[in-house]
Amino acid sequence: MNELSGAEAFVRMLQLYGVRHIFGLCGDTSLPFYDALYRLDHGITHILTRDERSAAYMADGYARVTGRVGVCEGPSGGGATYILPGVVEANESSIPILAVTSDISVGGRGRFSLTELDQEALFRPLTKWNQVIDRAADIPKTVRAAFAQMTSGRPGAAHIGLPYDVQRGTVDEAELWGDPSLGAYPSRRFAPDPVAVAAAAELLLAARKPLFIVGGGVIIAGAEAELHAVAERLGAPVASTVSGHGSIADTQPLAVGVVGSNGGTMPTRAIVEEADLVVFVGCRAGSVTTERWRFPAPGKVKVIHIDADPAVPGASYATEAAIIGDAKLALAALRDALGAGHADGWGAARAARARDEKFAAFAALARSSERPIRPERLVADLQAVLPDDASIVADPGTPCPYLSAYYRLTRPGRHLWSNRAHGALGYAMSAAAGAAIGRPEVKTVAVMGDGSFAFTCGELETIVRLKLPIAMVVVSNASFGWIKAGQRSGFQQRYFSVDFTRTDHAAVAAAFGVKSWRVEDPAELRPVLQRAVEAGEPTLVDVICQPLHEARAPVSEWVA
Repeated sequence: MNELSGAEAFVRMLQLYGVRHIFGLCGDTSLPFYDALYRLDHGITHILTRDERSAAYMADGYARVTGRVGVCEGPSGGGATYILPGVVEANESSIPILAVTSDISVGGRGRFSLTELDQEALFRPLTKWNQVIDRAADIPKTVRAAFAQMTSGRPGAAHIGLPYDVQRGTVDEAELWGDPSLGAYPSRRFAPDPVAVAAAAELLLAARKPLFIVGGGVIIAGAEAELHAVAERLGAPVASTVSGHGSIADTQPLAVGVVGSNGGTMPTRAIVEEADLVVFVGCRAGSVTTERWRFPAPGKVKVIHIDADPAVPGASYATEAAIIGDAKLALAALRDALGAGHADGWGAARAARARDEKFAAFAALARSSERPIRPERLVADLQAVLPDDASIVADPGTPCPYLSAYYRLTRPGRHLWSNRAHGALGYAMSAAAGAAIGRPEVKTVAVMGDGSFAFTCGELETIVRLKLPIAMVVVSNASFGWIKAGQRSGFQQRYFSVDFTRTDHAAVAAAFGVKSWRVEDPAELRPVLQRAVEAGEPTLVDVICQPLHEARAPVSEWVA
């Protein structure tokens, strides 16, 4: 019997599932694992990060653009707690990342060992699947279970705890086998019930004004072509959530754009109000998408819900038909059930009117030469200089609603996204680093607020060390703008503890070795962005922008 150490066996199992990159940070309890990565010939590149949270966000961005499981790792104690924000964000966004945290020895439990905590309890509510390994012999089956859970059904995050003595134990080499197809997602797709598909088709053909509202599940499933085919057969408009942006190109006649309280506008809300049938696809119909379950209005519109998770349909809206299955297979079945459909539906003309109204209001501000620079002008200038296949990562705050509402994607797929599950600050820079590693052939851009920059600027060193040619844009307004805008609209402008000192972000970036600019004059913005995008090195543009509480942000609560 040939034996490997537990750490060696773990590395070999990752190799069997096609893992090519690991994002992480070293610690005492990780030493056997790191030594195995050093000694073995495995083809895996380890990316040293400066923070475990960043490692998880990098794994998230990497997974979103590659379609493969993103892997992050960190040590016990503080490392395990720091990695949590990225794990829960990925899990709730249905992005499969594997978080590996080393741990104290099994034999040291209950003896006040340094960094001891109950990792399995810690990760249980934040992951789809979670296990701390107690015996080295269990490593192969644990890794197999994790990959099967992460990539099948509704994808999600998994956690494996790897105690120090388990890493030093022995594993029979004959137990090392796996299914490499489970290293990508979605795996093991499942088709819908034909009876449910037929019921949905009947409802759609009878509807006068059907509307699709699609979430990230369409992009995750790679179902963009099937969605477009179904919409065309019905002449039905297609709206999206922030996470679903890219399910249909914004240049398609049936494309409405983003709806909801973050990135939606009054013209796009009007389409939701007019629909007599709404089809949610790969979308949980949560509070943001539906503006707290008001649009569409419950009981006033029929609902069809398509989702890979059987617990989603019916959670917020009564459904006339629920189709449980992979979005690609479900939409293909629905397309076939519709037959010729009736392509002369209301969608193209109505969507065009909504787009015209939305962008007419946007255009005036996008041309503004006022100072501070208007966020609309920043979006317009980014649109002008970026290639249409760029990867754009938007942090919450100012970037998310503006880019979601007004940045027009000319091709479908994963090209623009934000961390919409929990909306934590500090995501964009790290997720963009992961995306740039996963999809190096396209330009990657991170757009963040100044609050977010302070959360994550340590990763500038990582980006410079790896020579990642990311273009970073900081929206500088010296406040936690989202909260300040909420205090303005809902609390009679009682601004409390939301303003901070303006930082010279360009100078900070330059200290890390990043080519950087500070822009205050709107006339200089586009030329500087052009130089930043075309540079074959890390760049940062610090844009002095209008504060969010003074702007006309596409956020329904503030408009009202």
